[in-house]
Amino acid sequence: MIQVQNLSKSFQNVQAVNDISFTIKKGEIFGFLGPNGAGKSTTLNMMSTILKSDTGTIHIDGKNSIENSKECKHLIGVVPQEISLYEDLSAYDNLLFWGDLYGIPSKILKERIHTTLELIGLLDRKKDLIKTYSGGMKRRINIAAALLHHPKVLFMDEPTVGIDPQSRNHIFEVIETLNKQGITIVYTTHYMEEVERLCDRIAIIDSGKIIAQGTQSQLKELVQTKESIQFEFDFLSEANVNQLRKLLSYTMTQNKNKLLVESTVKELSNVITACNELQLSIKDIQLNKVNLEAIFLNLTGKQLRD
Repeated sequence: MIQVQNLSKSFQNVQAVNDISFTIKKGEIFGFLGPNGAGKSTTLNMMSTILKSDTGTIHIDGKNSIENSKECKHLIGVVPQEISLYEDLSAYDNLLFWGDLYGIPSKILKERIHTTLELIGLLDRKKDLIKTYSGGMKRRINIAAALLHHPKVLFMDEPTVGIDPQSRNHIFEVIETLNKQGITIVYTTHYMEEVERLCDRIAIIDSGKIIAQGTQSQLKELVQTKESIQFEFDFLSEANVNQLRKLLSYTMTQNKNKLLVESTVKELSNVITACNELQLSIKDIQLNKVNLEAIFLNLTGKQLRD
């Protein structure tokens, strides 16, 4: 659906995007994960024809985004990070305005506004002014505006910034519904739990470069870190550890009264049972999961939100 080759963009002396390439399949949710300033928004702005790249090519549904800019714009919907709504207009009037810009005939537009407001759960608030809406509700209308012309691809730039958990979950449900309808979605965020829930494939981006890309399982295979459980005991002797090794087949590393066991959370009960058999008093348990945050740290040497 989307092919990006050797894409670069600089602003004065800052290299915002540095020679990145990737492919997005039709019907998938593709996520860009990286900290603020990593190049996510710049990449999305070039893909949506808002920005012109310095080098590289972008093809959407087989069409070059520079040579066929008008056709590509009809294929895509853009949900910007900023709220692009008129505060003193109702939600319905905002959508009338944006739909008219797309050139949608009046009768069809009214039907689409009704359907879209129903999808995002705000049909009953359609006549209320945007300035009376919560941040999460505004974000949902922002999404609605990008859907009126029935795009094949939806670009979403950090659509959950600054909203409450309930509104965030509602947006997730809308995204999942749209994807089931066949819309290809490109999603940027610095929240690893969002891409873990939503995305089929993920590109980890930092300082303008794609560090790694693939499914979650493929990304986990790139790093040496394994899932582990750290136990802290009131007292732990070397003899205790040897006894545990006889009962369990996991790799174990002792550090005074702490024991690092290389096993998954699913096997936690096995370790606890063995500790109880040996009458070992567990003081604390810490789960070390191999999630995207850990992968980002492993690949870049820094925290995702640094």
